[in-house]
Amino acid sequence: WTESFRNTDPRAFYDCVTFFDSRHGLAMSDPVDGKYRILSTGDGGSTWRVLPSDGMPAALPGEAGFAASGQCLVSSGPRDVWLATGGGATARVLHSADRGVHWTVTDTTLPGGDPARGVFGLAFRDRRHGLAVGGDYRADQQSPRAAAVSGDGGRSWRQANTPPPAYRSGVAWLPYSGSAALAVGPTGTDLTTDGGRNWRTIDTGSYDTVDCTPDAGCWAAGEQGRVARLDVRDRAPSGRLSD
Repeated sequence: WTESFRNTDPRAFYDCVTFFDSRHGLAMSDPVDGKYRILSTGDGGSTWRVLPSDGMPAALPGEAGFAASGQCLVSSGPRDVWLATGGGATARVLHSADRGVHWTVTDTTLPGGDPARGVFGLAFRDRRHGLAVGGDYRADQQSPRAAAVSGDGGRSWRQANTPPPAYRSGVAWLPYSGSAALAVGPTGTDLTTDGGRNWRTIDTGSYDTVDCTPDAGCWAAGEQGRVARLDVRDRAPSGRLSD
């Protein structure tokens, strides 16, 4: 690794990073002067610059991003990017169609109104179909609305009919499937096979983040240095994560 940026502003805290291709990427910080701060690179991360904040909506009081899974900033295609928020009165998702210059914002159905609640992870399989997971990360609190789905690029979100049973921090679409995805959290892993409308628990291990690669491999990571691989048989999840 080669260091290419160092934050010198004590007001900034960078939560997540995403790349559109091998050269163009963004990183996001919690709000500075009332707006989320966006870093941009056009040379594969060798250099970074802070984008102007004119096109960024104002953050809510107490609102920020959650760095639990690294999925609070995700992209799909050459220009679309989404930013997940929590800690404010409502849990929101911001969207930009021009690589982070101009943004729109939409309320979600996930829990809000507390510093521990919000959207923790996003996944978009294309520029229209997205999943949001989160809830309340405190172990003694319930998260009855831990997942939502969007079919219009994040302009609106609807609550899952059968959401995960508890807070989830990471989510990923399974490769070569238009309807299957995984969500992970401290109390387990859930699978949807209908595009996020209904989820069922397939594993009870504790994981914070999950990602899948084009060769159909899925990996999760969590507390105490745990890394796991999804056991896939006959191109369908077997319901077991192997440490």
